[in-house]
Amino acid sequence: MEKRDYYEVLNVSRDSSLAVIKKAYRTLAMKYHPDKNPGDKNAEEKFKEAAEAYEVLGNSEKRELYNQYGHSGLKDTGFSGFSNFEDIFSSFGDIFGDFFGFQREGGRNQSRARQGSDLRYNLEIEFLDAAFGVEKEITYEREVFCKSCSGVGHPKDASKVQCPMCGGQGQVISAQGFFRISRTCPNCRGEGYKVDKTCEDCRGKGRVKINQEIKINIPAGIESGQPVLKPGLGDEGINGGGAGDLYVVVYVAEHEFYKRDSDNIYSKVPISFTQAALGAEKVIQTIHGDKKFKIPQGTQTGEVYRMKGLGIDNIRTGNKGNHYVEVLVKTPTQLTEKARELFLELAMIQGEDYIPGEKDSIFEKIGDAFNKFISPDKESKKN
Repeated sequence: MEKRDYYEVLNVSRDSSLAVIKKAYRTLAMKYHPDKNPGDKNAEEKFKEAAEAYEVLGNSEKRELYNQYGHSGLKDTGFSGFSNFEDIFSSFGDIFGDFFGFQREGGRNQSRARQGSDLRYNLEIEFLDAAFGVEKEITYEREVFCKSCSGVGHPKDASKVQCPMCGGQGQVISAQGFFRISRTCPNCRGEGYKVDKTCEDCRGKGRVKINQEIKINIPAGIESGQPVLKPGLGDEGINGGGAGDLYVVVYVAEHEFYKRDSDNIYSKVPISFTQAALGAEKVIQTIHGDKKFKIPQGTQTGEVYRMKGLGIDNIRTGNKGNHYVEVLVKTPTQLTEKARELFLELAMIQGEDYIPGEKDSIFEKIGDAFNKFISPDKESKKN
């Protein structure tokens, strides 16, 4: 069965804020909660569907992947939906306790396994590295399992005393309508017991921070702002919970010569007035090397020409984009005497107005140019 669009499931727009998404999920979760709809299979499916949508849209990195690639973009994250209610109730870190202020009777306490947090790392790379792909080595901080205490937060010889307030359950429960409201025990903070000493290395947390070094392959064609997913390299979980993921968000530095739009490359090439009028063969610098390109005669400044297949590989299809060249016609600012005479001749032929220079005489220079290049030579007629 094809999955519905997550934004459609929660009935929110694609640019909705996290607060709007949370509110929409809360409304649906309250409406289709299994305790409120006992035995209703349709309500159960809608409850699972809403939880799945919130799991993705409530996570900035997963939401970014979903926005770019849809459901297929989430395959490498290891998330494929929820198969039962227990998965839902444990998915968001006691979401029904932290988010709604209640949870189902029998729900887990804080000492139960919890998945580690996802992490984000911002990486800047060069323009050509993004075009052709590159391997980078990065170092980032993550939390890992504390080996000194085996992740329990206290040494083996620590004395444990059962919490008298919750009776070792880690939670205190009270009834409210059709819900059993379960809250973290304030006395033991959900552990169900108290200890007389904690681990010196992790200070009772069960995890320690380390600097992790990894190599990451940046695929060819990646665009600025796109993430590269490294599953299982986020923070490690608590009490045996799985590790979160690492999202390396790539930012591409600007190039002094090239501009990019999707898979296409844009650059500018200056040509002379004469080359624009007569046409010319120019050597164009592309990301694939220098290529010869014919500028047609009569080219105007600002005209754009396509060099097919000389752009960037599409990150999904591998198809190459194009290289577009914008022509800029440069007007000469300093002329030799000979060049000036030729331009005067051209102006006369074209019948164009111009502003004469200090050495020009309207009656002598233009007249001489006209007689020299336009009028028949008298001596030639005699012969």
